[in-house]
Amino acid sequence: MSFEVADTLDMSTPAAKRASYDLLVAQVRSVLEGERDWLSNLAQFSALVYQSVPQLNWAGFYMAHGQELRVGPFQGKVACVRIPFTRGVCGACATSREIQLVEDVHAFPGHIACDSASASELVLPVVAGDRLVAVFDLDSPAKARFDAEDSRGFAAAVAVLAAGTDWPATFG
Repeated sequence: MSFEVADTLDMSTPAAKRASYDLLVAQVRSVLEGERDWLSNLAQFSALVYQSVPQLNWAGFYMAHGQELRVGPFQGKVACVRIPFTRGVCGACATSREIQLVEDVHAFPGHIACDSASASELVLPVVAGDRLVAVFDLDSPAKARFDAEDSRGFAAAVAVLAAGTDWPATFG
């Protein structure tokens, strides 16, 4: 397969963001076409997002195992390996199964600082059927980097990933 990722997506205005997320979703579909392996798909998804979305210092997955999350495929600095559902932004997402948009991670109670340069965070649940299989975590060194448009755009991309991936029974 040959695939060329678009240059850094334009996130300068709400309209540009919407168009960029439409492009990102199309790229996710293209990258995942013909492949359903969870590890391959998560690795490709992380790389695509990290390469094309501006102002990120980490993009990746934490896989659900019982009541803890374990680091999965990602792009960025070395990460925390295990996160209990009771701690941090990722744990809050895993527990609630709701998107967590945090403008200032230093003000979030129980925030886990895997990279001290991170200032804001967006975490999305990855659900297959009725099972939480993972969370997709995005960190940025810019305060208030993420907004509702980012939440909607990444939710659409994660939905394509979740539907196009075969998930082992060990997750969830």
